[in-house]
Parts: sequence; structure tokens; C-alpha cells
Amino acid sequence: MLHFGIDLGGTKTEIIALDDAGRERLRRRTATPRGDYEATVEIVARLVEEAEAALGAPGTVGVGTPGTISRLTGRMKNCNSTWLNGRPLKEDLETRLGRPVALANDANCFALSEATDGAAAGADVVFGVILGTGVGAGIVAHGRVLDGPNGIAGEWGHNPVPWPAGPDEWPGPECYCGRTGCIETLLSGPGMAAEHRRTTGQALEPAAIVARAAAGDAEARATLDRYVDRLARALAHVVNVLDPDAIVLGGGMGNIGALYAEVPKRWTTWVFSDRVDTRLLKPRHGDSSGVRGAAWLGAGRLAPAGHAGDIRST
Repeated sequence: MLHFGIDLGGTKTEIIALDDAGRERLRRRTATPRGDYEATVEIVARLVEEAEAALGAPGTVGVGTPGTISRLTGRMKNCNSTWLNGRPLKEDLETRLGRPVALANDANCFALSEATDGAAAGADVVFGVILGTGVGAGIVAHGRVLDGPNGIAGEWGHNPVPWPAGPDEWPGPECYCGRTGCIETLLSGPGMAAEHRRTTGQALEPAAIVARAAAGDAEARATLDRYVDRLARALAHVVNVLDPDAIVLGGGMGNIGALYAEVPKRWTTWVFSDRVDTRLLKPRHGDSSGVRGAAWLGAGRLAPAGHAGDIRST
């Protein structure tokens, strides 16, 4: 049996096909049609249909999304891909594909993947972070993804940066959620790029900023240093509340190698403990860990647990 997982991101949409043993049979990526809901539904359906044609067999479908399904309306909410908000995404995908579609927050998929057979395998409590076009997180405790009665467990990106260092952080940049100073506005990829542009006038993508910093560019190094400091404070806040065994960084910004050495050095200042044993880890499955979690979601490896939207590993 094949299991198709879709990672519906703000800039790219990825599909993976796994067999029952977890072996990868196919992987493809395409650009996400930003701002176009109907085209987004179509690109997901087309990726599934093309994968089935290439492999010569149908399969189950699971989708990791940048938001969650409202308990009140059954429609999407809290998506930084704002064109999905208020839309019946699960229903529309099921209609278009003619089969059931399992759907969960992309950070939940990522966290479960890394807690199950990824970098944090065996850890009791795992905080899985997405640092990409947006910022979010998922929490896995004792093998179970914590979703919560409101479906928002892990919505760390829409809290303010703790212990703000100055006017750049508070009130801070405006966020699409209607507030200012959210963690997402400073720790997402677009957030780093906007910060660099505000302070230097240079329009650079995060990869270029990091490369210039490594080459000794003083302005780029200052931008990266501010990013590291903010991430350390933001994660220290998580450690103080959740005290996880491991934190795994996903998304494009999680590829910044300096984070794994520098952030733990700095978060000790802010964690309310005499030492910090929480591990900060790179994802074992790389940028595509979330899509593996989505595939297992569709396969039924994650079963309902208590109320709609809760998912439990089996």
C-alpha cells in the first residue's frame, strides 16, 4: 500500500510516497500558488494524481497545512498562508480527489516525525519548531501529539518575543494576525530578510545573509547575531513553560548551522534553572520531515484521540 504525504507550505508544496515499511518511493516539489485558493487545491490534487500515475498504484492521502481546522466552523484558521483561512480545505480536497483526506497542522506532522523515528526518537517530550515562511511548532508528549481543545497547541509563533531588547522588538513589526511583535515577524525567513532590509537597506534573502556573515560581512553578521539572540530568548520561554527533552528545528531557517551551537549558549541566561539539559537538534529527515508525518497521518498511523483534530501515534 502507498501512502502519500503533502506538505502544503507558503512557498513550496511537496509530496512524498511511502510504502508500509516507510521506504520512500517518490518525492516531488512544486511552487505553491500564493494567494490563489482554488489553484492550491488543484496543485495538491494534481501532485497526488501524478504520483499515482508514476507509481502505478493509488494510495492514502495526508496533508500537513500551515494552520488548523476550526472546531467551530470546520474551516481553516490561523494560516500564515492567509488565502486558506476560512476555507473548507479538507472538504474541498476530498471532493476533488474522491477519497478521504487526513489533515493536520504541518508543525504537528514535523514534530511527530522527528519524535518517532527522527532526531528526537526516544525523547519523552519534544518541541518541534518550523522556522520557514512562518513560525510554528508542534508538541509531542509520551508519543502523543498535543493538539488541545482549541487546536492551537504549539502556536508559539504568535506570542511576543520575550524580554524585548528595544523598539525593534516592541511594539515590533506588524503581523498578519493583527498584532505586532510576534515571534514570527522576526524569526521567520521573511522576518530575517525584512530585519536586514530595515537596518541596512539591502534586499537579501536569508541564505545570502548567512553566507555573507560567514564571509565576514559585518552587517550580515549583526543581523544573524540578532536572530540568534531572539531565537535563544524565544526558546528559553518554551523551556521555562514546557521543559522539553529535545527541541528540533525545521523549516528553511533550521538549516543555519550556527544556531545549534550558539542558541544553547545564550538561552542559559533566560532559562529559570541552574543548568539546561534540553537538547537542540537538527531534524534527521531534513526539510521534508513534515511531509513524512503527513504520509503517516494519511496511512492511519495517527488515530483520533479524544476530540476532532487530536492525533495519537500508534
